[in-house]
Amino acid sequence: MEKSFPLHECHVNKVTIIINRTHAILHSIAILFLIHYRLSFFFQHPQNITIPTLPWLLIFVSELILSFAWFLQQACRWRPVYRNVFPERLPVDDKLPAIDVFICTADPKKEPSVEVMNTMISAMALDYPPEKLHVYISDDAGSDATLRCTKEAWNFAKYWVPFRRKYGLLTACPDVYFSSSEDDNGDYKGSEFKAERKKMEEKYEVLKQGLRKIVEGHFTTNVAINNTRDHPTIIEVINKEEDKVKMPQLIYVSREKKPSHNHNFKAGALNVLLRVSAMISNSSYILILDCDMYCNDPTSARKAMCFYCDSQTPSSLAFVQFPQTFRNISQDDIYDNQIRFAFKVHWYGFDGVGGPIISGSNFYIKREALLGSFNKQQDYMALKRLFGPSNDFIKTLVEDYKPRFIKDGESSRMSLENANILASCSYENQTVWGSKVGFLYFSVAENYFTGLNLHRKGWKSVYLNPERQQFLGTSTTNLNDSLIQWTRWTSGPVTVALSRFCPLTYGSLKMSLVQVLCYSELAFMPLLNCLSLWGFAIIPQLCLFNGIPLYPKVSDPNFNIFSVILVSSILKSLYEVVTTGEQLKVWRNEWRIWMMRSVTCYTYGCFDVILNKLGMKEATFLPTNKVTDDEQVKLYEMGVFDFRTATVFLAPLVTVILINIAAFVGAVVKALVVDDDGDQYWEKMFGQMFLSFFILISNFAVIEGMIIRRDKAKIPLSSTLWSVVFSMFILLIGSVILC
Repeated sequence: MEKSFPLHECHVNKVTIIINRTHAILHSIAILFLIHYRLSFFFQHPQNITIPTLPWLLIFVSELILSFAWFLQQACRWRPVYRNVFPERLPVDDKLPAIDVFICTADPKKEPSVEVMNTMISAMALDYPPEKLHVYISDDAGSDATLRCTKEAWNFAKYWVPFRRKYGLLTACPDVYFSSSEDDNGDYKGSEFKAERKKMEEKYEVLKQGLRKIVEGHFTTNVAINNTRDHPTIIEVINKEEDKVKMPQLIYVSREKKPSHNHNFKAGALNVLLRVSAMISNSSYILILDCDMYCNDPTSARKAMCFYCDSQTPSSLAFVQFPQTFRNISQDDIYDNQIRFAFKVHWYGFDGVGGPIISGSNFYIKREALLGSFNKQQDYMALKRLFGPSNDFIKTLVEDYKPRFIKDGESSRMSLENANILASCSYENQTVWGSKVGFLYFSVAENYFTGLNLHRKGWKSVYLNPERQQFLGTSTTNLNDSLIQWTRWTSGPVTVALSRFCPLTYGSLKMSLVQVLCYSELAFMPLLNCLSLWGFAIIPQLCLFNGIPLYPKVSDPNFNIFSVILVSSILKSLYEVVTTGEQLKVWRNEWRIWMMRSVTCYTYGCFDVILNKLGMKEATFLPTNKVTDDEQVKLYEMGVFDFRTATVFLAPLVTVILINIAAFVGAVVKALVVDDDGDQYWEKMFGQMFLSFFILISNFAVIEGMIIRRDKAKIPLSSTLWSVVFSMFILLIGSVILC
């Protein structure tokens, strides 16, 4: 018997593992010394205690919280693995499984139709048998403009898809292809290719103009405002007629929405697509894409199938996750939009202990993992209680069931009628959709909670990050959108952390301890960071303002404990930045944005969760604004912060900076002018002075926006004045309470 070659391979980087574990051990020892130093304070004789107990206790708690957050992070560094695939070894096209592609859009105002249609066209241009590829676009706004744009984009795709296939283009997205300076002409450079390319580019320009006209005309009517939350089901198969060129099937879906029904955000839309697609194509595998996440490389489907089609892959593999990468990242990525720590560090560690979480987009998932596996002997009534009353949908759950949608016209009509019922807002009543099957509804971060439950049931996942970017999205280019996005990303996992589904207690069924800690790190990270950072940003500064030392003197051997912990943290983060191919300024930007997020969006995201738990606020889902502003983009590319955001975000940020300025300047003045023994004061207060100086120098951009800059994107005077009031209040009241 001929030996079959593996379709993928996994590498364990032993050098990285040794470095990570050695650092973890040494850093842990330093933290134990710090805990011993702090605890010894409480066992002193009362007469020897010269420092107030409350600030000492508060800074100790902040240190414990940050240490616990660091401990959880080590799980993601315990066993990083790296994977390669060999798509050239895949079986012939006839033996490849079918794939459904789900693209979700929710707001045509915030999600430009040109980007959404580019995502749809790029999905249709994947290097995969067209008869086995089905693209579904979910329009949660029920916008007539999106339907019309979909039809326009289909007319262009009939030319673009064959053009990409004919010349073997490496880029599936037309917008990226025509705007890129890179040479992506396949093996063709002749006059015929150049002539066809020019015609194709002209067709694309006509498409863009047509899409913009449709959207502009749509928003001049009242229906554009009224039907977003109240509209009927619309399902339309765009390419019904027989075409000369084989094309993937394209289906537009807008589920029914009524103000009286909870629509469960993106998870609800995905579950509707699961049901509707079962009636039309019922493919075994599904690619989930955000509406702005283009298929950059057309080979991602074949790369994913290298895992599913490999006989060495266990049947428990649920999904293959690709990283989220963005086409508009500047060289000085001041908002850390590339999320390097996740896609270049943590996800490799996740992969080594059971697989990464679902990351919201760019993943191929097995339908069986979301719905379960059933046979013909299954009790249909029991299935109806789980999945709803549709007999036709229950049939699709049976293994090897294939719809007759394309071959039989009457079946096509009936399938669409059934699909309309499955997309109604009342269909999920009295079922387990969103609680036990499909994408789960408990949290607005459906990706995190669904991934946790899949891994808890024993499913596995893998992370694949090929050298060529498989998907390209559009990131935020201003501080306001970035903070709003991270506030939403914060509230989802924290909701799970502060519930009965907390991964520390809920996730241990079929997950390893290290994988449980990985999930816990993501769930608790915002809460732990905001609590500890507020402590470090205020408590030592209040004590510095009042001349109370919280750290050992420089001459005290215990001072080395804090020095070692600081240097160890900085060197390890620098090592990870350099080994992931980034420059040192990335390290600076990540530290700064981490501090900013901790006192703003992490804090507000946690507050949202607490208010929701108390029944004082409903969960909300705000789509990220994808509309680009030329002025904001220019500032972002220049590495200049755009502070045109809400005062609710600016006030805590500026307040922290003002408190640190007051404490640091006051300490310097006291050491140089007031105190008779300045050298002793410097030695006693050096730790707190250094901490304030480090915070100020790391966040100099805030000081610059508040005092130096005069452009429109500076920090508004009103926000600064409010922050002055807040900082004075904290300095006065805090000094009374702590000292």
